[in-house]
Amino acid sequence: YVGCEHGCVYCYAVFMKRFTGHKEEWGEFVDVRINAPQVLARQLKRARPGSVTLGTVTDAYQPLERQYELTRNCLQALQPCHEFPTTVLTKSALVLRDLDVLREMPDVEVAFTITTLDDTVRDLLEPRASPIHERLEALSTLHEAGIRTWVFFGPALPVLSDNVEAVDQLFAACTEAGVARMLVDTINLKGSSWKRLSLTLKEHYPQLVDEYRQILRDPTNYTRALARTVARAADRHHISCDLAYR
Repeated sequence: YVGCEHGCVYCYAVFMKRFTGHKEEWGEFVDVRINAPQVLARQLKRARPGSVTLGTVTDAYQPLERQYELTRNCLQALQPCHEFPTTVLTKSALVLRDLDVLREMPDVEVAFTITTLDDTVRDLLEPRASPIHERLEALSTLHEAGIRTWVFFGPALPVLSDNVEAVDQLFAACTEAGVARMLVDTINLKGSSWKRLSLTLKEHYPQLVDEYRQILRDPTNYTRALARTVARAADRHHISCDLAYR
């Protein structure tokens, strides 16, 4: 899929719009590569061994996947390939539909992006992604089925989800869902990403605009503080935690 129906306000992938020719806003269009599973199957016959990740730019389980089943068919193409360990990164509980395929894959893991436990914030910033409780329930189901799972806490949302209490609650919820590993990233406040996010902040959280601008100007102190916060939470909850930034 090119474009993403989830419409996350902070999405860094908005830069892809310049390659599509679309006039619509990011989140309002999706191009469907209907032959993707067939192309993948051909490529796997000659590709060198290596890892495969679905969902790094646009979500492989966005709503249109219910209709087209491209991700399911791609996973089925990968199923017999022991030399291609596979990761699925998503914000959608729809991944559970394909649990039968995932169970038969020799080396697969599923990760969920969770930026906040507050569904009011989620509804505002990730309007068409699965509610948080559905993501946590999906993580539990996958864990119980023997599928490796982890959580991408990215982006951490300044003030809204990165304070000590919020981070501790998030790590606790993930641990309860059977998650043993977290990956943490900061928010991208550059270019089109900031333009979209700043409009939402001005409308719903105007008191935060100046603080976000300060992080945009000089992120060093912020990133160091976030690193300390997540490290302490990881220690408290005995969960492995890596930073996607340094």
